[in-house]
Amino acid sequence: MTHYILKRLLLMIPTLFGILALSFAVVQFVPGGPVEQLVAQLKAGAAGGGAGAESGGALSGGLYRGDHGLDSQQLAQIKAFYGFDQPAWRRFGEMVGHYLTFNLGQSYFYQRSVTDLILEKLPVSISIGLWTFFLTYLVSIPLGIAKAVRDGSRFDTVTSTVILVGYAIPGFVLGLVLIVLFGGGSFWQWFPLRGLTSENFAQLTWFGKLTDYLWHLVLPVTAMVVGNFAVMTMLTK
Repeated sequence: MTHYILKRLLLMIPTLFGILALSFAVVQFVPGGPVEQLVAQLKAGAAGGGAGAESGGALSGGLYRGDHGLDSQQLAQIKAFYGFDQPAWRRFGEMVGHYLTFNLGQSYFYQRSVTDLILEKLPVSISIGLWTFFLTYLVSIPLGIAKAVRDGSRFDTVTSTVILVGYAIPGFVLGLVLIVLFGGGSFWQWFPLRGLTSENFAQLTWFGKLTDYLWHLVLPVTAMVVGNFAVMTMLTK
């Protein structure tokens, strides 16, 4: 058993290395990479003028030019500023070194620390994950037991069909369907599309705050629960 665990742990090393290499290649070499994104931000800031142009200049360290464009020298300065003038192998090595020291660097898109961005969104992810975990087991265990007791019955057949459909639909597809149907698409605008609370959350009573919070969780939690409960129900059975 110890040998098996050590073997699996050692196999994680080339797997993680391959994931890092693939992620690096996608970000660095696919069109629309960091440099192209920065240039697009500069052009958008220039087109907006005023504060937008000042923001574009700040992003590039003063490399903004007022005629809405970047010449080759300025583009070279941007690449040097972000280290894109270095060989790919050196950039990859620096990235791995930063990850080993838990330095995730700066977001090219948001121009902010990646760690800060993750910590900012982490409470939302944890909240949705905990509710998904709780509801998945709350539904799947009783349903799995009921299916086992009524194995081969019409109830078992119908629920198996529903479970198969739920398992086959990817979570992101189901999320889009829920948004279109119930979140402001072409049908019913029942649930909010963003945030965990409403703008008047502070003025609500404690019960109103709880209701408002749960109402915001309905769509994302539903999209995650459907696929998870399908697997757990069949395992329980």
